[in-house]
Amino acid sequence: MPLLTLNAMSDQTSLSSNPTPLLEVNGLTKYFPIKGGILGREVDRVHAVDGVSFHIEAGETLGMVGESGCGKSTTGRCILRLIEPSSGEVKFNGLNVTTMGSDALREIRRDMQIIFQDPFASLNPRMTVEAIIGEALTIHKLTHSTEEYRARIVDLLETVGLNADHMKRFPHEFSGGQRQRIGIARALAVSPKLIVCDEPVSALDVSIQAQVINLLEDLQAKMGLTYLFIAHDLSVVEHISNRVAVMYLGRVVEIASSRELYTQPKHPYTEALLSAVPIPDPTAKKKRIVLTGDVPNPVNRPTGCHFHPRCPKATERCKVEEPQLKTVGLMHQAACHLND
Repeated sequence: MPLLTLNAMSDQTSLSSNPTPLLEVNGLTKYFPIKGGILGREVDRVHAVDGVSFHIEAGETLGMVGESGCGKSTTGRCILRLIEPSSGEVKFNGLNVTTMGSDALREIRRDMQIIFQDPFASLNPRMTVEAIIGEALTIHKLTHSTEEYRARIVDLLETVGLNADHMKRFPHEFSGGQRQRIGIARALAVSPKLIVCDEPVSALDVSIQAQVINLLEDLQAKMGLTYLFIAHDLSVVEHISNRVAVMYLGRVVEIASSRELYTQPKHPYTEALLSAVPIPDPTAKKKRIVLTGDVPNPVNRPTGCHFHPRCPKATERCKVEEPQLKTVGLMHQAACHLND
């Protein structure tokens, strides 16, 4: 993505003195049943998320990339329990989110928020900006007077680059970039520690994308925020992320520091994704890895390595034996038999 004026964070090595990660995800799965017949019984299931594990340190940004339908957004929503996971464990600050009751979950959601992909669909068109941002303040009883309530909303609007005059307007009166800023202000209203950014710039123009990314980086520096940044644009993820996880067909196939993954990928799927990233220099030559076929059906997944039908380096072993995510370097893991 050209002309991005971003503050690269990938060189940051010490993010938290706390030995326990802020977020731990272990063996997370989400299956959607397929029902059929007269009685509507389950006849099969879609494996949207299939045994995903990772962690995020406080103050870190973990990028999550992959093709559409690979399970990125479902993973993010399962972490917040906007979608109930089928199995697995999500720990936030050492607390098991997956077993919490509704009261405890409501309390912890003050620390875990989400910015949605589509700023046109994620804001209620019948509510003013004041009501949209102030809803969380009311639910969690974070202000104690009308004056404090409105002052907090004005402060949030100014924090994201808007002003007090926007309070009484409705979402349709704003541009896409402004709507996404309102969505960011709504997420910040409860002073969260973790924000799941679910493709927050994919619906915006390129010039606006850079502004929103810069805003997210500034907010992280000022407020000590932690991000799970979900995207399919690898050039954006490279700039904002400390580490990057690559997903394919519901599984993490590689995870490493941003610099390591972009310079020394260890999985053929990651290599193919990186080969498709445009280079701003028109004179530079880059070998493109073209994958054959389509992403397999998540209902009838291939045996062995799920990527082997499209992998240019696949062997007979790949067709029958499923590779596990294993260490291939310093803070670098990949699920590929070629690294054995």
